[in-house]
Amino acid sequence: MQYGQHPAPRFTLAHLSDPHLLAHDALQYGAVVPEAGLVLALERLRRLDPVPQGLVFTGDLADRAEPEAYARLRELVEPAAAAMGAEVVWVMGNHDERAPYARGLFDADDDGPQDRVHDIGGLRVVALDTTVPGYHHGDLTDDQLDWLRDLLRTPAEHGTILAMHHPPIPVPTIEPGAILELLDQERLAAVVRGSDVRQVLGGHFHYSSHSTFAGVPVSVASASCYTTDPAPVDRLISGVDGHQAFNTVHVYDDRIVHTVVPLHEAPEVSGQSSDLREPLDALTPEERREILSRKDSDFNLPPAG
Repeated sequence: MQYGQHPAPRFTLAHLSDPHLLAHDALQYGAVVPEAGLVLALERLRRLDPVPQGLVFTGDLADRAEPEAYARLRELVEPAAAAMGAEVVWVMGNHDERAPYARGLFDADDDGPQDRVHDIGGLRVVALDTTVPGYHHGDLTDDQLDWLRDLLRTPAEHGTILAMHHPPIPVPTIEPGAILELLDQERLAAVVRGSDVRQVLGGHFHYSSHSTFAGVPVSVASASCYTTDPAPVDRLISGVDGHQAFNTVHVYDDRIVHTVVPLHEAPEVSGQSSDLREPLDALTPEERREILSRKDSDFNLPPAG
């Protein structure tokens, strides 16, 4: 049922980032159990309508690159994705290590850049490895840029989404974070500009952020483990156990819509039962607008008492 003037999205993706899983339910910073946040995210995903066709994880999948953590990640995510009929897109992060990442997630013996291409019904999703072995900042080699340039020479049916850990955008809220940014961003911009890339998805910041890059929108998802407080008190950087979220990515033919979905429940103060959907569907568009939009309709009057 179409309630507004826009059709349903052609694709729905879930953009998750920075689960930082640890082996054996170990605590992160002595306070956070990363698995708990990931489990909560997967539970929330099952309630989305429409359900995602792809789950895109933009890096820092395992906090210490432990083989057991990658194994546990697959145990949690792959059955949930299969139940939704969704493809999983893994992306390398600075906390990941290439050899155990490749072995744990792809059963591959490969310690080179972990760049991969996914086709989700004609929507191309490119997982680009921006990591630098032994460091936390990001960079791309000439070979990677040449590979991406060659790939993008052939447009995908519904365009390309570029998924990477280090977002190619400024970090104005947490200035020291710029030390760990993607280096030489203009080199990547020269490849992306004028191509069929419609969106860049990133992580790394541990909070939601949005910008543009080479004329392309950029969306950064928060983390499912702990987040970075963008307005701390008397702290240069502050990681907090709160505000965890993921993003939904609704891809239309002419635009992409991002929505931040908090992981934790909140008390409901207003709402309507899902039982209302069937009678609403039976009305004409004009009748629905009259009931839901008119300020003095029975629907919009405050409850008695």
